[in-house]
Amino acid sequence: MSTNEDSNVHVDDAADFESFHLDSRLLQAIKYNGFEKPTLIQSSAIPLALEQKRDVIAKASTGSGKTLAYLIPLIQTILLHKLSQTDEGSSQKTLGIILVPTRELAQQVQSMLNKLILYCSKEVHSLNLSSQLADNVLTSLLLDGPEVLISTPSKLLNVLETKSNALSVDALKVLVIDEVDLVLTFGYEDDLNQIAKYLPLKKNLQTFLMSATLNEDIQELKSRFCRSPAILKLNDDEINKDQSKLIQYYVKVSEFDKFLLCYVIFKLSLIKGKTLIFVNSIDRGYRLKLVLEQFGVRSCILNSELPANSRQHIVEEFNKNVYQLLIATDDTEYIKEEDEDHQEGDNEKAENNPEGNRKNKLSGSLTKKDRDYGVSRGVDFLNVACVLNFDLPTTSKSYVHRIGRTARAGKSGVAISFVVPLKEFGKHKPSMCPSSKKDEKILSKVIKQQSKLGFEILPYSFDINQVEGFRYRMEDGFRAVTQVAVREARVKELKQEMLASEKLKRHFEENPQDLHSLRHDKELHPARVQQHLKRVPDYLLPEAARKDKKKIGFVPFHSAKNLKRKNKVYKNKNNNKRGAKSDPLKNFK
Repeated sequence: MSTNEDSNVHVDDAADFESFHLDSRLLQAIKYNGFEKPTLIQSSAIPLALEQKRDVIAKASTGSGKTLAYLIPLIQTILLHKLSQTDEGSSQKTLGIILVPTRELAQQVQSMLNKLILYCSKEVHSLNLSSQLADNVLTSLLLDGPEVLISTPSKLLNVLETKSNALSVDALKVLVIDEVDLVLTFGYEDDLNQIAKYLPLKKNLQTFLMSATLNEDIQELKSRFCRSPAILKLNDDEINKDQSKLIQYYVKVSEFDKFLLCYVIFKLSLIKGKTLIFVNSIDRGYRLKLVLEQFGVRSCILNSELPANSRQHIVEEFNKNVYQLLIATDDTEYIKEEDEDHQEGDNEKAENNPEGNRKNKLSGSLTKKDRDYGVSRGVDFLNVACVLNFDLPTTSKSYVHRIGRTARAGKSGVAISFVVPLKEFGKHKPSMCPSSKKDEKILSKVIKQQSKLGFEILPYSFDINQVEGFRYRMEDGFRAVTQVAVREARVKELKQEMLASEKLKRHFEENPQDLHSLRHDKELHPARVQQHLKRVPDYLLPEAARKDKKKIGFVPFHSAKNLKRKNKVYKNKNNNKRGAKSDPLKNFK
């Protein structure tokens, strides 16, 4: 398949879209968008939904093609319903609802839906309730009777409760809950229970539940929303195939040395390709950005404080290779884990209180964060060469979601995690992250989890002698990034993006040629700017690299054909000749 979302999975060569007996307009749109063969989940779910009229519960990984697996039956159902209507003057009614955990995913689903209704847009209208619309505008759009609503559970419930005169779901035919496990971990279960009271359940309502895992919580939703559903579990082999292309490392390092290693890695371009850096709080993201700015390393920020339009644009530009370095605050990482110790109080409080802004995890909140925001899942990042866990996540499940942003679409990738040993925790207060206290405990869970899946996380040690020469420059640059500078940068960035968001909304849609002038990686500047730190003196480089800069190594974006050979080298622990092509973070020699 030629599209980004589904190109990393195996198609079902025994099936084709023509065999599903779809409306010719829908079939034409499918072909126009490059979908040649259905994926396994599509070839299994679509006939069940259209021919047997079954509810579908599918365990499906990101990129398996699950979005089309429910959008195609939804659109086909709406088109058939329209054809069966004899009263041409009948008003439009909402026939399908798609619930997703985040605004970003809602936008992606609407984008895919728009592609599929390319030739029947007069018959199928959609409305994304999660987009920020004025109250009177939203009411007007609802009165128009869009056939498909896309929303997070909280937003849909709010609309059902406050705009019952504008929205009627009596004619609803299809209900989709995408990323069900994540919807539940966000604390939306009560919202779903309240939504159920408004829906015509058990009255010819077809339900799709899409999830990465099938657990007891989903079983409860199954009994509430489904009637004799077909259960599909098709993605286990695909997960193994994709993750086999991912090389995982952990680096035991002190809190301050996290910043030091980032300086060395990105200033000397030791990672080739785009890198997604995860931090555990918004302040941490801005501190890292400001520190890297001291050395002339440009990056952009992605977090829940920024306006939705800006976040969407940042992801789009990152996917277009405008930015090579994206620092993301993973506000969804406090995910309930089945084997989590319930006495580990802080994490449990965070996951059970999604409405609170986890103020204890952040050094103050400048604005209300977006509850419907998510980055470790839901957001579709393309061609990420490396995921760097600058701050280790607080659960092993969140680790899986983070590293899943790389090694996609048939490509290989590298995941590197900084781990702070307990004995090093708290020694350098300005660079300390509270969650690092449990790094070693989380690492042991991650290693155990990956081992069960058949994968290995390898330890990696930097040549400290070669890194040490950069330390005094990092100390000088780090001192300039005070807490006051971080907060000033945070306010400045928010103001810039709020203005940019309005430009995106009102101006740049009409003037796409001006988009190049709107960048998100502009320098924010701490109070003290030291221009001399942006240049790396030759005397800091190893002797061999002073004459030939090409001898500075990098993390290669491995091709699949060489991966098998490379993995053999990694697994040979007694091999002292780790060559230039097998070591993703070479020393500088």
